Amino acid sequence: MQASTIWWIFAGLTIAAELLSGTIYLLMISVGLAAGAIAAHWGLDWPGQISTAAVVGTLCILLGRRIRSARGPRLPAAANPDLNLDIGEIVHVAEWGADGTARIPYRGSTWTAALRPGTLPTAGSFRIVEIHGNRLLVDKA
Repeated sequence: MQASTIWWIFAGLTIAAELLSGTIYLLMISVGLAAGAIAAHWGLDWPGQISTAAVVGTLCILLGRRIRSARGPRLPAAANPDLNLDIGEIVHVAEWGADGTARIPYRGSTWTAALRPGTLPTAGSFRIVEIHGNRLLVDKA
């Protein structure tokens, strides 16, 4: 069996393991293994193939980490509109209770709405900014 075939088999197995585990790092390593296969096709010797695979895999992982850190911090799940489609929706509050909450109809049910700190309890339209259990944290729209 040729060396390039072995590299391609290992790259395929690593991609399969990545699909089962869900980590992006195994995909980066498989890119390095594919680079080792290409190095074998070019006729590099065994140490050259290993070096190529190691360098390309390491560079891919470092590049992936840099891109991930450049995106900034993630929002908590309660305030992340990618995880909770209710974030950003507008609700109408007729009146606020003495405890700073209101009972409002939303999506066919009655929810408890609470004000975000610094928001005045006035009647009107509010935007959902977070959801904690069955309580909507709202801000003036």
